[in-house]
Amino acid sequence: MEQRTSIDVAASPDRVWEVLVDVERWPEWTDSVSSVRPLDAGPLAVGSRVEVSQPRVPTGTYTVTSLEPGSAFTWEQRQPGSTVSAHHECAPLPDGGTRVELRVVMSGVVGGVVGRLYRKLTEQYLAMEAAGLKLRAESVAR
Repeated sequence: MEQRTSIDVAASPDRVWEVLVDVERWPEWTDSVSSVRPLDAGPLAVGSRVEVSQPRVPTGTYTVTSLEPGSAFTWEQRQPGSTVSAHHECAPLPDGGTRVELRVVMSGVVGGVVGRLYRKLTEQYLAMEAAGLKLRAESVAR
């Protein structure tokens, strides 16, 4: 089960990346996230663990599985029978702006079922996150 959204942001890729990887501040710009608590010291890096609480979704611990500084990171939450992967990508646009793609993949026997149950909510949360990220990055970029 995979869902995605993308949005163009009138801010540099560096600015968008700065907002995106400052995960503790996500609750300031998206109502889809109630709290984010890093479980490891230091900046976001492969292996970093982060506890994420969202309305109407059980709190989960995500582990960063890949990170390309300035352009993309993926974190995963694993439970018996399911894996939730959240992908966050920034790509420069010719006009100096940034295209952001957000993608959630739910896999495994249980993950597929949960993905179908949460499909509409996931779609709403992806849209909220994209819009909030755009607003936050553009508000400082101007």
